[in-house]
Amino acid sequence: MYRRSDRKTIIMTIMKHMLSHNVNVTRVEFEGPEIAIYVKNPKVLVEYPELAKEIAKKLKKRIVIRTDPSARRPKKETIEIIKQLVPEEAGIEEIRFDDVLGEVIIKARKVGLVYGKGRSIYNKILAETGWRPNVIRAAPVRPEDLKLLNQIIDYMLSQSSYRLSMLRSIGERIHRGVIFENRYVRITALGGFMEVGRSAILVETSESRVLLDVGINPAGTGYDLYPRLDVDQLKIDEIDAVVITHAHLDHMGLLPYLFKYGYRGPVYATKPTRDLMVLSQLDLLDIAQRGGEKPPYSQLEVKKMVLHTIPLDYGEVTDIAPDIKLTFYNAGHILGSAMAHLHIGEGLHNIVYTGDFKFGRTRLLDKANAVFPRVETLIMESTYGDRDQPKRELAELELISTISRTAARKGKVLIPVMAVGRAQEILLVLAEALRKKLLPQELKVYIDGSIKQVTAIHLTYPELLSAQVRSRILRDENPFEHENIIPVDKKQTREEIAASDEPAVILATSGMLTGGPSVEYLRLLAGDPRNTLIFVAYQAKGTLGRRILEGEREITMVTGEGKVEIVKINMEVVSIDGFSGHSDRRQLLAFLANMKPKPRNIILNHGEPQAIHSLAETIRRRAQHLGLPPNVRVYTPAVLDSIHIAGNA
Repeated sequence: MYRRSDRKTIIMTIMKHMLSHNVNVTRVEFEGPEIAIYVKNPKVLVEYPELAKEIAKKLKKRIVIRTDPSARRPKKETIEIIKQLVPEEAGIEEIRFDDVLGEVIIKARKVGLVYGKGRSIYNKILAETGWRPNVIRAAPVRPEDLKLLNQIIDYMLSQSSYRLSMLRSIGERIHRGVIFENRYVRITALGGFMEVGRSAILVETSESRVLLDVGINPAGTGYDLYPRLDVDQLKIDEIDAVVITHAHLDHMGLLPYLFKYGYRGPVYATKPTRDLMVLSQLDLLDIAQRGGEKPPYSQLEVKKMVLHTIPLDYGEVTDIAPDIKLTFYNAGHILGSAMAHLHIGEGLHNIVYTGDFKFGRTRLLDKANAVFPRVETLIMESTYGDRDQPKRELAELELISTISRTAARKGKVLIPVMAVGRAQEILLVLAEALRKKLLPQELKVYIDGSIKQVTAIHLTYPELLSAQVRSRILRDENPFEHENIIPVDKKQTREEIAASDEPAVILATSGMLTGGPSVEYLRLLAGDPRNTLIFVAYQAKGTLGRRILEGEREITMVTGEGKVEIVKINMEVVSIDGFSGHSDRRQLLAFLANMKPKPRNIILNHGEPQAIHSLAETIRRRAQHLGLPPNVRVYTPAVLDSIHIAGNA
C-alpha cells in the first residue's frame, strides 16, 4: 500500500492557509505535477495575488489556484467583457477557452495592452469573469503558416475531459508518497552513447523510472535505428515520466511509439518543443509514407502524445515522480531546447543532463545556462569533443563568399538544413546579407520542406530568442523575411527551380540528406559543376551527407517514379563549420570551467568514439585547471551500460 500521509498533510496545510485568508475552497485536486485549489470567489485571486506562491513555498510544490467552474461566467458574456475592457489597439485576433485549466486564451498583437498597467486589465478580467487570462502574442505571419499549431490547440481543447482525467491520474502517481527506504540512483544508456543518434537514457531509483529523451538514428538500421527499449528493467507501462530536451528527431523521434505500446504517463517539454516535435514527427510519417516505408507509429499515437505533454518553462521546479523534481534550463541549441536538472530524493543526488547545448551566443539564441542549485552528476554531449569550430562571423563570411562565387558562374547553391534551428540561423544571415547588398540583389532564396511552418513557430515565442531578434519581432517585424526569400509550396516547382538559368539558393530539409526535398534537389542539381552543395551542420556517420562529405561522388538514388538512378556528384561540395548548434571542444571546456557547482561524476554521450575519448582525456588532464574536484570521475559508457551513481541497488 502507498502511504497517503503526505497527501493528507498537503491538503490540511492548504486548507489552514486558505481559511486564514477567508477563502472559500470548494476542493483540492492533484492534477499532474500541480496541486489545483478551486475557489468560489474569483476576486480572491486579485486581492491576494501571492497566495499560490505562499503555499508553494510552504509545501515546495507547484500550486495553482483556479476558480470553481460554477463561478465562471458563460463564455459569450466573458468575450463581451474582454472586448469592453481591452482597448481596440491591442489587436485581439482570437478568444478561446480551456475548460480544464479555467483559462481564457487571448491572442493579440500587443499583449501589453491586454495586461494593462500593473496588470490592471488582466486582474479585472479575472475578477469579473472567473476565467484566468492566458495572453498569447499573435505572430506576424499568415494564418496558414500556423495552421498546425492551431490544430494542436484545437485538439487539446476538444479533449478536455480526457486531459483532466489524465492529469488527475498522473497526479495520484506523482504525489503517492515514497515507499522504499533503500535508495539508489542508476543510469542506463539506451542510445546515443559512443554514437550520435537515438538518444535515450533511463534514470532509475528505488521508487521511480524516468526516461530522458527517446530518439531515432537517422542513419541506423536494425538494432541501431531505435534505442534499446528491450532492456529488462524498462517496462513501458511502468515509466513514471518522459523528459524531452528538444525537438530534433534523434532526441524525440520515437516518442509516439511508447504510446503505441501502453505508455500513458506524462511527457515534459517546453512549449516550443511540444509544438516543434509534433511538426517533425508528422513530417517523418509523411516522408516514410512517400518512400514506401512502414513507420513505427501513426498519427493516432502523435495525437495521444500531445494530450499527455505537460509544458514547462525554464526555471520551473516540478515534481515528476514521488522522489524526483525536474527543472529545465536554457540549452541554447534550438528554440525551446533545455538542459534537464533532476533533484532526486531529499538531497540524495542531483543530475544535469545537457541534451544538445551551445555554450556560445548565436544570432538566434542566447548561450546555455551554466549555474545550477546542486550537481553531483553531469551527463554531457560530446559531438565536437575532439575539435574546435571557426568563429560564427568567419563562417558567415565564408557562406556569403561561397554563394556569391556560385552565383557568378550562374550556378545554384543547395544547403541541406534541419528545419528547426539551422534553417532559421541561415535565414537570418541571408536576409541581412540581402538587405545590406552583400549578395546579388536579383538572387532568389527558396525554402522547402517544413521550414516555413517552423519559422512561424519561432515568431510565436520571441521571449526565448536572442535580444536582437526578439526586439524586431516585438516591433511587429519578421527578421526571417525578405522579398527575395520564397517558400516552395508545390513539389512540381522543384524541377522548375532546378531547370532555371538563374542562380539561386535553396534551403531544404533534411539536413543530413536522409530524406525529404533536399535529396530531390540533390538529384536534380548534382550533375552540374556550376552548382554548389554546402553543409552547415553535423553529418552523422552513415548518412548520405556524411558519405558525400567523406568523398563519395557516385550515389544510388530512387526517383519520384520509383526508378533507381546512379547520380554523379559533379557539383562543388563545401562544408562550413561554425554554424552548428552544438558546443565545440573549446565551448565544452568553457562550460565545465564556468559550471557551478562542479560535478564529481561526468558521463559523456552524444559523440562518436574518437570525439568522446579525446574529450574524456582532455577533461582528466585539465581537471584542476577547470576547477573540477580532484577525484572527479569521467565515464565513457557504451549503449546498454549501466552506472550506479548513488546508493546501493
